[in-house]
Amino acid sequence: QVQLVESGGGLVQAGGSLRLSCAASGRTFSNYIMGWFRQAPGKEREFVAAITRTYGATYYADSVKGRFTISRDNAKNTVYLQMNSLKPEDTAVYYCAATSSGTDVRVSAAYGYWGQGTQVTVSS
Repeated sequence: QVQLVESGGGLVQAGGSLRLSCAASGRTFSNYIMGWFRQAPGKEREFVAAITRTYGATYYADSVKGRFTISRDNAKNTVYLQMNSLKPEDTAVYYCAATSSGTDVRVSAAYGYWGQGTQVTVSS
């Protein structure tokens, strides 16, 4: 079992920045691919970013590429999502997720562990 707890969400004006954190516990953090997903009201959950275990290769949704940065600190069992140049359409609940498999990291079904989510609201 892996327990994930997100933090860092909040209300920010368009153009602003937020950094989300996801603290993991339970199993060896470095064994897991970590991902961030988001879900806006009335919409399906969508992929935002992911980072691999060993070499830290990163993947991003086209909608956030160049604005968001995912990173991990295996010593602190934490994954981060730095969000810059935020837009109102980034408003959503952001979820941290973990998977030990090597399947498509952009697909939510690949992840077996999820956090409770943190709300991000971007005002225009």
